[in-house]
Amino acid sequence: MLVPLYVYPGTDPGAWEGVAARAEDVGWVVFNPASGPGPAPQPEFAQAAATLRAAGVPMLGYVDTDYGRRGHREVVADVERYQEWYPVDGVFLDQAGSGAALLPYYRRLAVAARSLEARQVVLNPGVHPDPGYATIADVLITFEGAWETYRQLRIPDWTAEFPARRFGHLVHSAPADVCALVPRTAEEYGAGYCYATTGSGRDPWSVLMPQLQSQWSGETRVGASADASTR
Repeated sequence: MLVPLYVYPGTDPGAWEGVAARAEDVGWVVFNPASGPGPAPQPEFAQAAATLRAAGVPMLGYVDTDYGRRGHREVVADVERYQEWYPVDGVFLDQAGSGAALLPYYRRLAVAARSLEARQVVLNPGVHPDPGYATIADVLITFEGAWETYRQLRIPDWTAEFPARRFGHLVHSAPADVCALVPRTAEEYGAGYCYATTGSGRDPWSVLMPQLQSQWSGETRVGASADASTR
């Protein structure tokens, strides 16, 4: 799973401890203190990062690109802050563009991020972008949206040229009993990473997947991707 863990550790440390306890189920956690690293390091997030790191959970530092409108230096400065304050394993470049005109912008960002030891570059256009983006990113998030939209998703033919581990899907507003089925749907769609939550509204990712909550309580393990090689 690729988990956007947009939960404040100061008020809900259990969510972070739960992820750490089930590290084998988690491919990546999107680490997002303040829609980015924020203006200064926060002790609660530093401790949360240490908890995940000790458990072997890889982290992606969240960076907003504003659909290509943020300056290159501004974006790179965010990556530098992550590596200084909460060393991360990769970057999650959110609100990514999808058109061919922005390919040079994202190619430069990917090169800069890797030079800063971000070994995984994830781009999140939230839709299927120009195929050129697949040559830039290690993982493309080609869907972010509600379950009702996801169940009708059309997959372009060009995606078949790449392995499933190069794609991820983030699904919100899903019924509780559907969340555990999303990995199967993602597999059918050719995506190796996925996550689903019942959360909705402006911040759906602040609501944890219900099956994960049960799993973290020690109940039957569910919701993990069937393809362990994509973790």
